[in-house]
Amino acid sequence: MSSGSLPGSDNAALIGLDLGGTKIAAALIGADGTVLARHTRPTPAGSGAAAVLDALATAAAEVDPGRGASALGIAAAGVIDPRTGRVTSATDSISGWAGTVLGAGLADRTGLPVACDNDVRATAGPELAALDTEHGSLLFAAIGTGVGGAVAVDGRMLHGAAGIAGHLGHVPSPQAAGLPCTCGATGHLEVIASGPAITAHYQRLTGTTVDRLETVAARAAQGDADAVQAITTGAAAAGQALGGLANALGPDRIVVGGGVPRIGALYGDALATALAAELMPPLRGLVPRAPLFGADAAVLGAAALTASLPLHHPGALR
Repeated sequence: MSSGSLPGSDNAALIGLDLGGTKIAAALIGADGTVLARHTRPTPAGSGAAAVLDALATAAAEVDPGRGASALGIAAAGVIDPRTGRVTSATDSISGWAGTVLGAGLADRTGLPVACDNDVRATAGPELAALDTEHGSLLFAAIGTGVGGAVAVDGRMLHGAAGIAGHLGHVPSPQAAGLPCTCGATGHLEVIASGPAITAHYQRLTGTTVDRLETVAARAAQGDADAVQAITTGAAAAGQALGGLANALGPDRIVVGGGVPRIGALYGDALATALAAELMPPLRGLVPRAPLFGADAAVLGAAALTASLPLHHPGALR
């Protein structure tokens, strides 16, 4: 999606921001969907919410020094309620992020109207648009250091109460029974299917310490049965959960992205097999697909939020 019309845009450019725990990515997007300028900078994650908002505003200024953009969209880490513009819940990867007034706070700093949403939902937006049907339905999973997701039904991205819709990592998973989750509950998908969770499972099986998921994948490729078990257990748990959700939601497409699927076919095959075993007959043609868009997906999706979500305007905090 480096070219082609940006949904809902007019002749003015838009700014898209992608906020993660370690990096801020910014882009100026032309009305035809072309990325006109890019900027990245570290997230001052340990310095508090005000410092993060300041850094976001600086990133926006870097890609739009002529101040030609008409609006700004931000894809942010955490549970984001786009209607109130607040971060309703967040991990401690960004200090003090929960409760932040994101929309109005960023609008005051940039002088632009701001639309905001969770980073995974924003990234899924271009995937929904690519279905090229007004009533398309999508199940999008992002499996990396955590398990995030987005759900769109009949052409509409679901946000739910407090913006929590799509948090697929917190559905129950039999394979995770008894394991504590970061949310305070136990037995959730994230603690068996995420990258750190697969690594931790391997360590439980072997009693040895490994540094990262790629080490487990390398050992699996060399025939290490415990590494194979850790990877396929996590993959099967994800596939089973996605299959059950597909039966409930009826998606036209299931997209599985994030860093974990990139470890190879052992993971992808186990996930696909488990998913297929859950699907009801009308859905049995569904297979998990890789994302269609590359590194610009989040900033493009963020910019497109300005056409579909409430805009928060400068001065709302005063």
